[in-house]
Amino acid sequence: MRAAKRLLLGFERRLRDNLEARMKHPDDPARFADSELALHAETDRLRLLAGAPELFPDLVPLGLASSLSSLLTHDNADLAAAAASLLADLTDSDDPSDLAGVQALADALVDANALDLLVHNLSRLSEADPDEAEAVHHSLAVLENLIDLRPHLADLVCDRTKVLRWLLARVKARDFEANKQYASEILAILLQNSPANQKRLGQMNGVDGLLQAVAMYKSRDPRTTDEEEMLENLFDCLCCVLMPLGNKERFVKAEGVELMIIIMKQKKSAYSSAIRTLDFAMTRFPPACERFVDVLGLKTAFAAFMGKASDRQLLHSFLF
Repeated sequence: MRAAKRLLLGFERRLRDNLEARMKHPDDPARFADSELALHAETDRLRLLAGAPELFPDLVPLGLASSLSSLLTHDNADLAAAAASLLADLTDSDDPSDLAGVQALADALVDANALDLLVHNLSRLSEADPDEAEAVHHSLAVLENLIDLRPHLADLVCDRTKVLRWLLARVKARDFEANKQYASEILAILLQNSPANQKRLGQMNGVDGLLQAVAMYKSRDPRTTDEEEMLENLFDCLCCVLMPLGNKERFVKAEGVELMIIIMKQKKSAYSSAIRTLDFAMTRFPPACERFVDVLGLKTAFAAFMGKASDRQLLHSFLF
């Protein structure tokens, strides 16, 4: 415990020295460059704490969560990125015996406004820079870890921040890469058991946004297994967001029924997901059923009965 305290106190001293240097010489980066290098080194040393989560409850009152949260706001993006990376390590634990310690840190991070600061960083970091793109990935990892530790945070983070808007914009990007996949995963997590978040996303034109994202695959298959996983995440998001009645109406108005039928006709990898989405859209919502019939969806559906047995079984559950 003494060694852990020394690590934390050393970090806080370097953080304080850097802040003072920046205040004294705001227009002369050369005067505070050395203090930032020293602060970066101390931040890396704190990774040793990831191996001792049982110490977190004792370190939180000494400033572990508050100091790291403040570093997320640092003007130097490299230091903010280092804080996100460190927090991703500290909040990641699969060992049940570590749970109490990591939860104590998670609660302290929430109290220190870390959720808001992480989401703010998503917007200020430039993914054109590989290092900052990695920092975005680490920020998403921290959000995922915190929600895993405290599931009620899924509603809280969406209520207090603009994370849903950022995630929606991210999954609508045309090019596929790792952060787009991760964004789709986080979005699915936020929506899966939260009627409030499902409604929030619908109110920000999220149904149309998700339809735009899956429409990129209406006539082509994902090129990699990671891209395939992302597409499955997007359809999971669509099915979740179609739980509230108002979003079913938005789906019909955005021509979601027509898009799903087009995907079915193409018989690409999204075929089964399109059927599942229509099932969610039409359940207890006659206008979607009427639209399905009006645009000759039954013709497409019955044609599938001539296909594979698995498709026939899926369609049977969908139609009957």
